[in-house]
This record gives sequence, C-alpha cells and structure tokens, in this order.
Amino acid sequence: MKPSRTIASLATTLPITFANIAAASSANLNSDDHLRPKPFSQEEKEFEHVIISFKKFAKTSALGLCAAALALMVAWAPAAQADEADAKKLLKSMSDYLAAQKAISFDFDAILEVLTKDDQKLALASSGTTILERPGKIRATRAGGHADIEMLFDGETLTLFGNNANLYIQISVPGTIDNLVDVLRDKYNRPLPAADLLMSNSYDELMAGVTDVKDLGSGVINGVECDYLAFRKKEIDFQIWIAQGKNPYPCRYVITSKDIPLSPQYSIQIRDWKTGADVAADDFGFKNPTNAKKVDVKDLKGMSALPDHFKKGAAQ
Repeated sequence: MKPSRTIASLATTLPITFANIAAASSANLNSDDHLRPKPFSQEEKEFEHVIISFKKFAKTSALGLCAAALALMVAWAPAAQADEADAKKLLKSMSDYLAAQKAISFDFDAILEVLTKDDQKLALASSGTTILERPGKIRATRAGGHADIEMLFDGETLTLFGNNANLYIQISVPGTIDNLVDVLRDKYNRPLPAADLLMSNSYDELMAGVTDVKDLGSGVINGVECDYLAFRKKEIDFQIWIAQGKNPYPCRYVITSKDIPLSPQYSIQIRDWKTGADVAADDFGFKNPTNAKKVDVKDLKGMSALPDHFKKGAAQ
C-alpha cells in the first residue's frame, strides 16, 4: 500500500499553530505581573528566582518553536507542490488510459442528494450499467425507486426508453460520444452518469477551472486499492479514487455542490470494470421488444434524475 500523505497534509496547520503558541508564550512571559507576585520575603525571593529561570527557558522554547515552525513551512512548500504534481499526473494517467480503451463496460451505484425546503437532505439511490465503444456507441441503464430507463446510441440516433412507462423517444445526434454528452447536457438537461469520465479527454474536462489539488494517499474501494485525489473549483469540489496498477480506472467519483446550502453531493461507485475483449458484444440498436410507444421528448416521463412528484425549488 502506498504510504498515505494525509499526515503530511496536516503539517500545513502546524506552522500556524506553533507560531501562535510561540507568540502567545513570548507575550505572556514578558509580563512580570502576569507570572510572579512582588516578593516580600526570602521565600518569595527564592520563588522569584525560579520564575525568572522559567521565563528564560520558556523564551528559549518559544524561539525553538518558531524555528520549528519555519522549518516546517520551508519543508512543506515543496512537498505540497510535489503532491499537486503527483495528483495531476495520476489524473492524467487515468484519462490517457480511458481514452486508449476502445471498449469499456462497468456497473455502477449512484447517490444523488437533494434538499427539501426545510433543509432535510435526502439521498436518491440508483444502480445501472454502461457499455461503450469508441468513438460513437454507448448503452447505459439506470434503475432506481422512481425510474427504470435505458439509453442507446449507435453513432447516429439516440434512443431513450422508459421501461416503466413503456415509452421511448429517438433523436438524431450523429457524431461521437463526446458530442452526445454535450448535447444531452446542454440541450436536453439529461447528463450521462459520470459523463466527464467518458469523454475522450477527461483530464481537460475535469481540470477546467480547478483552483486547488490534493493527493491524499490511498483508499480502498470494493477491495481495490486506489489513489485518492481531491480537487476544488469555484462552484464545486470533486474527489476521485483511481485504481492503482496498470489499469487506472475510476473506482469512485464524488461531486460536491458548494453554491447550494448544505452542499449536496452526487457520487458514483464503479464495479465490474471490463475492457477490450472482455466487454460483451453489442450492436447498440433499439429493438423495441415490448412494442413501446414512440413519443416526443416533452411527453417522456419517468426519465429525470428526480421523481416526478419532486419539484425544483427557487434558487437561494
């Protein structure tokens, strides 16, 4: 297991702590009134001598603490930069690995947190599967308490099928998976699960607008040892756990919304990862085995990330 850098990250707080203690000690110990009474007897004079000796020791200790703080600050600066560089390198390695895979399949479990008007946080759970062939074919399913949907894309036509309602829509979206992700998100407000991870250059997608990077060492997801990274942007934070070894795939991905009260999260945990010849063959076409009715986009219900009886509130 790779040594955790969590302890090293905590060192960033130590210079401030030690400096504050040193300053406080020096300030307090410079005040004779604070540490000793005015001597009136021989016994009190002896006590005064002890106090003065203690003051000298404490001042020396305060200087020592300051020196230790400076040493920590100097030592931490390059360490923090190194951790940031390592984190970016690990994320880039994952992106390059994903882009190089012509066929990918995985199962996932997702949690979408929502807030009620009285600030109760609710977690909407769902599970699903994803199969893709680059550059332009994908099949994804998602089943939860309120929805059971399937999405198919063969490079030309996108089909969204609602199993519960037995309805489907079809949209002409010729192009790549990258283009499909953009169209679904921007035009139809129906983002794919972990869409940023499916792009041909996920590194650029993930790093856009990042202001802070942390390499937090190791973690274990579903028995797989992972590198644990954290990133900050203006409106969101995200964390990602990347499998160590020759197949650095994303095992867990968490997005935290900072511009919403109580910072709700979306998380997806990936399992049963397969690539190449291990991926089951699929023609990504819609066969309509249930004789489902074709409808317009506006008439397709039960396809949203939220249950139909949930209503979006006004922005706060």
